[in-house]
Amino acid sequence: MTALLEVEDLTARFDTDEGIVTAVDGLSYRVEAGETFGVVGESGAGKSVAARAVLGLIDDPGRIERGEVRFKGEDLLSMDESELRSVRGDRIALVFQDARAALNPVYTVGEQIAETVEHHLECDPEVARDRTIRLLDRVGIPDADARYSDYPHELSGGMCQRATIAMALSCEPDLIVADEPTSALDVTVEARILDLLADLTDEFGVAVQLVSHDLGVIAGTCDRAMVMYAGEAVETAAIEELYYDPKHPYTAGLMSAIPRVGDGRDRLPTIPGTTPDPIDVPSGCRFHPRCPFAEEACTRRNPSLVDPETGEPATIGTDRAAACLEYTDGLEGGLDYSVEIDGATGEHAERGGDCDG
Repeated sequence: MTALLEVEDLTARFDTDEGIVTAVDGLSYRVEAGETFGVVGESGAGKSVAARAVLGLIDDPGRIERGEVRFKGEDLLSMDESELRSVRGDRIALVFQDARAALNPVYTVGEQIAETVEHHLECDPEVARDRTIRLLDRVGIPDADARYSDYPHELSGGMCQRATIAMALSCEPDLIVADEPTSALDVTVEARILDLLADLTDEFGVAVQLVSHDLGVIAGTCDRAMVMYAGEAVETAAIEELYYDPKHPYTAGLMSAIPRVGDGRDRLPTIPGTTPDPIDVPSGCRFHPRCPFAEEACTRRNPSLVDPETGEPATIGTDRAAACLEYTDGLEGGLDYSVEIDGATGEHAERGGDCDG
């Protein structure tokens, strides 16, 4: 059965004065109808570019060099601009990272949402206004009738984000792409926005592709997730498998950096080094300069996503995949780290190294 969204071999590049930046390199994944799918990684991993590429929102000097983005079986990348406009905001909606910047400062919040409703649903202004007020109320904006006439600068950051979520829901889309929707909010407001997204997913049956740099947010919100590093996917899994039994050392490193209530350590563990220069990525495995288990073979061969149990190449339909030579050629020393969560420990492989999650 075809998934709601299927992304296959997506590659996006940017021409810069310093050279060509491959922001997304051969990315493949799927999002099922009604699920929340997480995309996680450090800044510079290519998460936001991948999210925008779904809707063809890569502007010059960027370009989508190859790949397919199939939505309900239709390749969005083969559509012309007018066809894409009929999809954006209607069948697929985007929630931007900076909600205040996403809203036009010279129009009221209500007018901007109502305009989307009028355009896509072809209804008259009064019907669009009533629908907008109901949506503002549903996403938790108090006194929605009065707030309809407020300008973005008159709302708090959290209220602006709620307004953009209302806009995303205005035409009852099948998929919402949420690009780090809580990154500019404090933790209390962040929790409320994430709870709101979860409630709306259940209520409207909409699928969500949630982009975040925070694996803790992904773990508490998503059904499945994909971990990205330097433009590539390094692991995909159902969220419990990813959380309790990460198969890639990078995922384990991200897990170890999640702060926890009651943690007595003075400092959280960190992944040494920084993400690579996207113009000059390392040879072989792109993570090997930072990986505590890297061997000489890792500097020569860049692993593809495979099923970690069988070593067979992963496909869009593969539920569990990781990109590490351990699962194909076998590392001489193997991998050795443990993930400890609320007293439950999941051991992994055979070598001295520790990643407490």
